[in-house]
Amino acid sequence: MNTIIRKSVLSVAGLAFAGGVFAGPIAAHAATPAVDAKPVAVAVQSAAPKPQGDQSRITLNDEQTANVKAIIAATKKAGLPERAAVISIATSLQESKLENLGHLGDANDHDSLGLFQQRPSSGWGTPEQITDPEYSTTAFLKGLKQVDGWQDMPLTDAAQTVQVSAYPDAYAQWEQQATDLVAQHWNS
Repeated sequence: MNTIIRKSVLSVAGLAFAGGVFAGPIAAHAATPAVDAKPVAVAVQSAAPKPQGDQSRITLNDEQTANVKAIIAATKKAGLPERAAVISIATSLQESKLENLGHLGDANDHDSLGLFQQRPSSGWGTPEQITDPEYSTTAFLKGLKQVDGWQDMPLTDAAQTVQVSAYPDAYAQWEQQATDLVAQHWNS
């Protein structure tokens, strides 16, 4: 019996000694103040990609601001994140400068209408539907959700996949303003 107790005591003492040897230098180092400490830069990746290329910006009137809010409301209603609203607003900035365009006569691009210049002849909806900001945004978002990896791809690629524009890189120029508008109005 004494042998078992003695071995147990020695085992515990051995563990305590080993723990002290390994932890001791660490604990001693932690207690020593750093004399020559220098700040370390840490790279933090943002949730959204950095805007591509030169950026454009326009001053918005009350109608355009109301359309921004309508796009954000439709995005929230669809249960999508802020990035979807940024892509939607940038797309609308490129397509219509956030103006809900009706038929423009000879200046019209085919039969394109509304905030996103969607075409009834391409199956986007009726002229009345396409010129309704909530409907047109929801239709755009439905197309966006079908793009694999849209959340992480460059804005212009995501928008172009939905819109199939003759100017596929044009959406990129509006990303910063769209990001700023979403930041300003998402919680208002």
